[in-house]
Amino acid sequence: MYPKEITYHDFNDVELTETFYFNLSEAELAKMELTTEGGLRAYIKKILAAHDMPALTRLFDRLILASYGIKSDDGKRFMKKCPTDGHMYADDFKETDAYSVLFMQLCSDDNAASDFLNGVIPANIAAKVKEIEEEEKKNKNTIDGKVTPLSKE
Repeated sequence: MYPKEITYHDFNDVELTETFYFNLSEAELAKMELTTEGGLRAYIKKILAAHDMPALTRLFDRLILASYGIKSDDGKRFMKKCPTDGHMYADDFKETDAYSVLFMQLCSDDNAASDFLNGVIPANIAAKVKEIEEEEKKNKNTIDGKVTPLSKE
């Protein structure tokens, strides 16, 4: 789970600082991976390499709204849908300026975007992704079993 403290103004122009919570379960992440053509990880790499800002914008919106929720008082549940009327809590969040502050931060600050992405995915998945990326980096510098000099990228 990724707690994010956001300072924003409400629509009465009162400055507020609140902690909002974001989380993707392994199942939610698997669904995103399996329903994204080529896989979510490959899609993210592709849009970053191409500097595809429209796609990156849609991705940030998708990840924010898919991961937003409310932690139960006992800490046993992370609720994304209201149990009484079924509306999504992310809809409420998107109607606040806190959403706008977070969205703009992700679009303008690479470190904030990286922290958010690493924070919302389960720790064991993040470790596995890091392991895969290190292996890919290692393999990228090896041709026919011979280590080649690292390229500057």
